[in-house]
Formats: sequence, structure tokens, C-alpha cells
Amino acid sequence: MTFPITDASPIRHAAPLPGRVDVTVIGGGIIGVMTAYFLRQKGLSVLLLEKGRIAGEQSSRNWGWVRQQGRDLSELPIMIESLAIWKDLTVRLGDGLGFRQTGVLYLAKTDREMTAFEAWFAQVQGFGLDTRMLTGAGAAAMLPGAVRAWKGGIWTASDARAEPWTATPLLADAAAASGVLIRESCAVRSLDIAAGRIAGVVTEAGRVACETVVVAAGAWSRLLLQRHGIRLPQLSVRGTVAETGPMPEIFPGCLADDDIGLRRRADGGYTIASGGNEDELFIGPDAFRSFGAYLPILQQDLRLNRFRLAAPKGFPDGWGTPRRWADDGPSPFEVTRILNPPPNLKTLSKVQNAISAAFPSLGRPKLRTVWAGMIDTLPDVLPVVDHAPIPGLILATGMSGHGFGIGPGIGRVVADMVTGGRIGHDLQRFRFARFSDGSKIEPAMGL
Repeated sequence: MTFPITDASPIRHAAPLPGRVDVTVIGGGIIGVMTAYFLRQKGLSVLLLEKGRIAGEQSSRNWGWVRQQGRDLSELPIMIESLAIWKDLTVRLGDGLGFRQTGVLYLAKTDREMTAFEAWFAQVQGFGLDTRMLTGAGAAAMLPGAVRAWKGGIWTASDARAEPWTATPLLADAAAASGVLIRESCAVRSLDIAAGRIAGVVTEAGRVACETVVVAAGAWSRLLLQRHGIRLPQLSVRGTVAETGPMPEIFPGCLADDDIGLRRRADGGYTIASGGNEDELFIGPDAFRSFGAYLPILQQDLRLNRFRLAAPKGFPDGWGTPRRWADDGPSPFEVTRILNPPPNLKTLSKVQNAISAAFPSLGRPKLRTVWAGMIDTLPDVLPVVDHAPIPGLILATGMSGHGFGIGPGIGRVVADMVTGGRIGHDLQRFRFARFSDGSKIEPAMGL
């Protein structure tokens, strides 16, 4: 498989469209794939529909971190379960996932950052994590080639990494082998609603009847849902990432401070990105409509995002992107099969400079591939995992850049939501109604 995945990439899954299934899953990222996988394990007939290619968007464009460290307390129990699932999947599927427990290290440049680390560490006591606080000397001991002096850090040795380019496609292959019907390049134009509840989906290739639909459509979820009167304050944030060729090992796992985010890869290179506030919020009509919902987090940290005017079309919140369309004609999901925004090279240049300053023996890293992805985010930087107001519809979206590592755990949870099984976790903070029931929006307490 080559990267980036585009709509010119070969179609690997082209199952015939069935007349009826028990469940249709919309979205071929890791959330949709793992939901379909676990639904099939429960004996249900499942159709997974992807408008572009499996993992074509954020599930292959993320950093590849599988971390418990820094999670909001509401996500942490599911993430702990997810880590166990990653281990089991690796036993079943082999090294193709790229899963390695090489740890996650966060480094603090300021006393304020250390205070935030200590506050999170205090709150997660009792979860059974192997997380440790590090002094400046302790952090330096883990990075013998570094010349930067950090105040300290926080370290979780059991955290892991995986290879996004290959992991989700391999998981999709496993789902298909178990009997999940997967069809790429097949957009869902609308939900089929009869007598006030889900009756199926209308795709560009025809209608499929089903009793349950799971929307795991990432950055496109809002556009699909608002066509049916479901208002989700979901926006898109551009994150820029790059990979280097093989380099001497400076750290075997995942590392971040305010300037640098990096992950060792199996091929001996590093995946790198900005560790700070370099993500860019694309402003379109929906962003203006959602301004009130986002105000609390903007007030908390005005540096959180840099603002960019959304493109006229081709983005979910583009100024020219239709919000209404007919079932018998092309939808916006067919116009843009895969979101492939241009990377911000200035951001990457800053990262290269920061790495060479911290690790001068490496020199300035040479970039082999650069890319960007659109992260689907919600006002509190937590997902929606809940039943929707339309009976038979379940939402699993808005992962806010946290979806890759937690994906297997969320997939298991959603499968039990569909079947009425034991969820085993408190999903109160992930409820859909929190944006409309008068609840105070509390930004995630994460790092």
C-alpha cells in the first residue's frame, strides 16, 4: 500500500450491495472498521460503506500513538480496554499492525506544564497505570543525545505505537474475512427513515434496508446528519505531519513537548509533527453557527487553534459545499471522496528546526513524505458515542484527534450499544444531548 491514500488508490473491497443487512456502518476509518468487526463477532450481518477508501482520511494520517497517558478520565477506561484489544489483535493478525509497547513521554518546558502533568497524574491514581513523573534529570536520562534542558516529564512505559498506514486496512481485511461486507467508493447519500425510525440507507449504488445505522463518518458526520435535522457542532481542524527516512534512534517510542511530536517507526524513520498549538481550524458557515458552543474552550486557551478560511468547496464546511441534495443525484460525499488538504510546510520547518536544536547530533531531519489530515473535533474535545434522536441511529464521531489508539475499544462499545450488550463504561460525557440540554461545556481534562 502506498501513502497518501487517494481516490486513485486501488479499490480493495468491492462487496456487492445487499438488499438487507442487520446493521450498516457509515465510514471506513478505524472506528467504523472496529465497530463492524465486533458486530460481526456477535453474529450480525454487517455492511460497511466508505465513500472513498478504507483509512483514506484521518485513520491513516494521524501520528500512530496508542496512548493512555494524557487522556480525559472519561476516555481512560475505554482506552485501557483498547490497549488490551490491540495486544490481542496483534497476536491474531501479526506484525502488520506495527504495534509496539515502546512508551509515551511528555516533556515540560515550563513550570506551568509540569503543574498540568502533576494534576493529571494525581487524578488517574487508582486506574492501575504504570505512569511515572520525571524530574528534569530523569527526563534527561531517557534522552542521552538531547541538549535541551526540560523541567521534567511524565512517562507511561506500557503505552504504544502502531502504523496507521497499514493497521486500519489490515483490520478491515480481518473484518471482511469474518463476513463483514465492505464496499469502498460507495457514498451514503442519505438515511432512509420510515415511520420516524431508521429503515435503511440510500447510497449512490442503490438502497439497502437495515434496522440500525452507525455513523462513524469522521469529519463528514455533521454534513450527513444535519440533512436529517440532527445538529452536531462538529468542525474540522487541519493537522500537518511528515515522515523522515531512516535515522539514528534518539527515542524508541512516542515523545512530545510544546514544539515536537515524534514517533519511531518500524522502518527506522520518525513520524514528526508539531507538539504544540499548530493545528488550524478551517472557518466556514458551520463554524460560525457553532461559535457559541466553542467559546468555552477558546476562552480557556486562545492559542488552541489558528484560524483559516475554509475552501469554497471540497471540505465538509466549505462555503460552496451544498447542505441539501437529492437522493437521486451526486452528493458532496461523491465530489470529495477523500479529504486531502495541503500540508503546512512552515509548520514542518519549525518542527525540523526544533528537533535539530534539541538533538544536534541528528542535524536537520530530511522529510520523505509530508501530508495533512482534517481532524473532526467537538467543543469539549470529546467524542459523541450515543444513540441519536432517530431510533435505530447511533453516532460514533468527533474523536477529536484521539481516535486511532482508542478505536478498537470504541468499536467494541458501539457494537454492544447496537445489540443491547454490556457496555461496561460510563458514557455520560459522550452523550449527544450535552450540546443542547443546557449542560455546561467542560473541556476535556487531558494533556
